[in-house]
Amino acid sequence: MRPTWDQYFIKIAMAVAERSTCDRAHVGAVLVRDKRILTTGFNGSPSGQPHCDTHGHLLVDGHCVRTIHAETNAIIQAALHGVSTKGATCYVTHFPCINCTKTLINAGVARIVFANDYRVDENALDFLNLAEVDLEKIEA
Repeated sequence: MRPTWDQYFIKIAMAVAERSTCDRAHVGAVLVRDKRILTTGFNGSPSGQPHCDTHGHLLVDGHCVRTIHAETNAIIQAALHGVSTKGATCYVTHFPCINCTKTLINAGVARIVFANDYRVDENALDFLNLAEVDLEKIEA
């Protein structure tokens, strides 16, 4: 059966996650507007820096700080290439953390579609509601 657009793009986010270099959570994000992919991102170290899968995790308070999150990497790619993210949908494999939530809001993302309830944060939910960002969970 032919997938819906949401199913199609979340499957692409799952494929993007395969590039992740932090095995604590392989996360992928795809920014889409008008059924067209703007950018993609996965969680991994800054360019030219050691990766978790080769140098181990850099843990601070139980969180790996070696990596940039997938959503942030997708927004960075948009900035590097002059692509506006205003009104975009972010398809992401995992529920965004509080910092990615704030970044997505400020990047003008209008909708977030996610597959996994990984550490759902009540503050992130409140921020998304206040910013009137549509949020939808989808089966991957």
